[in-house]
Amino acid sequence: MMHHISYLRAAALAAVIVVSGASIDGVAQSPPKAAPKALPAAPVPALAPGQIDTLKRIRESGTILIGVREASVPFSFLDQNKSPQGYSVDICLKIADAIRTELKLPRLDVKFVPVSSANRIPALIEGKVDLECGSTTNTRDRQKQVAFAYTTFVAGIKMLAKKSSNINSMEDLRGKTIVVTKGTTSETIMNVKNVEQSLKLNILVAADHNESFRMVDEGKAVAFPMDDVLLYGLISKSKKPDDYAVVGKYLSVEPYAIMMRKDEPQLERLVNKALSDLFASGEIRKLYAKWFSTRELTVPMNQILKEAFVAPNTYPAWP
Repeated sequence: MMHHISYLRAAALAAVIVVSGASIDGVAQSPPKAAPKALPAAPVPALAPGQIDTLKRIRESGTILIGVREASVPFSFLDQNKSPQGYSVDICLKIADAIRTELKLPRLDVKFVPVSSANRIPALIEGKVDLECGSTTNTRDRQKQVAFAYTTFVAGIKMLAKKSSNINSMEDLRGKTIVVTKGTTSETIMNVKNVEQSLKLNILVAADHNESFRMVDEGKAVAFPMDDVLLYGLISKSKKPDDYAVVGKYLSVEPYAIMMRKDEPQLERLVNKALSDLFASGEIRKLYAKWFSTRELTVPMNQILKEAFVAPNTYPAWP
C-alpha cells in the first residue's frame, strides 16, 4: 500500500489532514483536491442521516472522509509529524481498502479530519466525516443518533491519579476536584455518581485528554476518570510515568466501535464484513499486538474482547 500524505487546514474542524490516495494498488496519485469550503458562521441545520448516501458520494468523489482524534493514544492520534496513527486508524484503512474494492475504484483518497469528543457525532451527522475512527464507546444514547460497527476494543473506566495523592477509590475523591474530558461517557458517569453518592466533587471539564492529564500533572485536579487503556497511553507518553497510577474499581465496561451515519444498511454491511474478515483471518490480533504489546504500553487482550472477535457484536456499554 502506498500513502502520499499532505495536510490541508479547514476552518470547519480546525484542520483537515489529507492522505492523498490510500492508493491500495499503488497507482500514482493526482494532486490533492482543494479543502472543502468552510461552513458559514451562521448556524447551519444538521443534515438528516438519510440525506447522505455515503457510498454514492465516495464513488463519485473518489474520497472517503475519516474522523480521527489528536490525542487518543494508541487508538487515534497525531504523531510528531502530525500524521494520524493508531489501532483504530489502521483498522479504518483496512475498511477503506474494502470499500475501494467493493466500489471497483482504481484508487481511493483518504482525508483524515480531526474531531474531538465534543464534536465527533455532529461531524458525522453533518457529513464532515464518513467514518469516525477514534476511541468512541458504543452507548445506548449514542445509538439514537448514529450507527456503530462491530466492537473492536473493550475498555473500562478507572481513574488516573498521582501516586503521591493517595487516591485509590471513589470515596477518596469526596470533596475534592477532579477533571473529565468534555463529551465523554466518563463525564456523564461522574456527574451521576457525584449526585448519587453525595461526593461533593468539584468537576472541571477539559477540551481533550491531554488537557485533562495536564490538570492532574499541575495539581489542579486530583484525579482524571477515563477509559483505562487511554490513561495508560497518556502515562506512557508523560515525562515522569512512574509518578502516576491507574486506580479504583471499574466504573463501567466500554466497548469501542467505529461510528457511521444511521440508516445506511449497505455501508454498515460493508464495514462489518471488512471487520469480520479481519477477525476471522487473525489479522486483528496482529494489529492488536502492534499497538498494545509494546515496550511503552502492554495491555493484555481481555476475555470480552476475545469473545467479540469470535462472535462479532454491537453490544453497548454497561451498566
